[in-house]
Amino acid sequence: MVVGVTGSLGNLAALHAAVAEARRCEAPLVVVNAWTPPGGETGYRRAPWRPLLDLCREQAAAIVETAMSDAFGGPPPGVTMSTVLARGQAGQMLVQLAGQPGDLLVVGAGRRGRFARLRHGAVARYCLTHASRPVLAVPQPDLLRALSSRPRLQPFRAATDQLRP
Repeated sequence: MVVGVTGSLGNLAALHAAVAEARRCEAPLVVVNAWTPPGGETGYRRAPWRPLLDLCREQAAAIVETAMSDAFGGPPPGVTMSTVLARGQAGQMLVQLAGQPGDLLVVGAGRRGRFARLRHGAVARYCLTHASRPVLAVPQPDLLRALSSRPRLQPFRAATDQLRP
């Protein structure tokens, strides 16, 4: 069982689904956070600096720890879990790590709007098209969808402009 973790609210639904599947199948869970250095690999090759990689790795570990804390209050009980902090593109790393027979890859399906799909749906789409093992794409929770479709409030400043003489 392999699950990608980004720390986003929508991704917590995928994490819950992965833990539930791991418990149901009594399978070990591999929690993955894939990261690249700021500016990408090309930028890092132009100006390599080892402390930057250490900082990126620490941030990736903190994202996984925070996601576990937010979702379950800590490591989920009743599940054998390991963490992989993978340097590389998220989709490629997830597909590579979920390449063994019997593996299941769990990803968040992301948002459904056209613009949101362009920005956020690339990892799930990559996994669905390139994985050689089954992929469970978990949709965004209803509450997040409802919140993102709500009209935005006007700034407070606009209301005070009408009060001026």
